[in-house]
Amino acid sequence: MIKPQLTHVGIYVRDMDRMRQFYTDVFGLTVTDAGRPPDFHLDIAFLSADPGEHHQLVLVGGRADDATANVAQQISFLVDNLDQVRAMRDRVVEAGMDVRRVITHGNAWSVYFSDPEDNTLEVYTHTPWYIPQPAAIPFDLDLSNEEIMAQTEELCRAKDGFATAPARESAMREMIDR
Repeated sequence: MIKPQLTHVGIYVRDMDRMRQFYTDVFGLTVTDAGRPPDFHLDIAFLSADPGEHHQLVLVGGRADDATANVAQQISFLVDNLDQVRAMRDRVVEAGMDVRRVITHGNAWSVYFSDPEDNTLEVYTHTPWYIPQPAAIPFDLDLSNEEIMAQTEELCRAKDGFATAPARESAMREMIDR
């Protein structure tokens, strides 16, 4: 039985600068990446206190001033490998839910879907690489693991800011320890 591990949560925020400062000053988190992906219309900030996790909290701009609900942008679960991502995708489909997106972030392979009350969930596994975030590139989860690895590595190596996962973890350790 695959038991995905809860690893990070994304929340919508009204004031990105204030929220970034709060989570860095009060909780000691470090901003590991920030920006606006080309396929998403809102600013995003990734924060972590763990050099082994690119992000533990994701702040997403655009929360309406009068919003009293819909605070969670997504809830994310880590699994061990691509085979488990594929198995979880199949479970979601068997449960009658639609898969929204299958993408690589360069540092992860992810499947996005909704729970029965339309909360966004992500199941992902790490890749051995890093590219600056946000990044979201569709890929075919039905390819072999070897094909996915080769395609993702080629994509990552072509991006400015490419690093291996251990090199990025070392850089994050320096950022977090400052």
